[in-house]
Amino acid sequence: MGITPKQKKVYDFIRGYIGAYGFSPSYDEIRKHFGLRSYNSVQKYLRQLETKGMIRTPWSNKKRAIELVEKPGTTLQIPLLGTVAAGSPIEPIQVREEIEIPEGFVDREDHFVLRVKGDSMVDEGINDGDLVVVRKQKVAENGQTVVALVDGEVTIKRFYVKGERVELRPANENLKSIFVGAVQVEIEGVVVALMRRY
Repeated sequence: MGITPKQKKVYDFIRGYIGAYGFSPSYDEIRKHFGLRSYNSVQKYLRQLETKGMIRTPWSNKKRAIELVEKPGTTLQIPLLGTVAAGSPIEPIQVREEIEIPEGFVDREDHFVLRVKGDSMVDEGINDGDLVVVRKQKVAENGQTVVALVDGEVTIKRFYVKGERVELRPANENLKSIFVGAVQVEIEGVVVALMRRY
């Protein structure tokens, strides 16, 4: 961006002022805050910041007309692979599309998204229709929320090993756990985030 330390201080002051008061500082407030001698000095800094695409100063007689230009965050496209049951296991439903999430949130290569169907995980804040972000892995620790294949059907539950058996526990006090032999369960991944669309 090529911003100088003094330009950054002016920008940070404007941003902080807007965050605190809901409107921009006046030219006079900027001048006094930085001990500048004239309004021309204020205008010089504002023009520099505007040239760099960081603020906008609309042609206006308003004294507080400085606007911040928010840069859109970079996003990644993560595959939505289908529907997972938060209830009784269901057959996998393949509905391939892409979901946009902020870059840095996950690594595209080892994550995918599933849409939740059912209410067995509501006490964990996972509701019917929500999207869960899943990290691909074949093992899990006790207590983790997993996406698992049980006899070829897919479900989302808390995972617990009980000797040679596995407990897939719902987060809903009205529902019962599923107990199966360890060889009947294949972990597809661990839930790492929840996305809700309104």
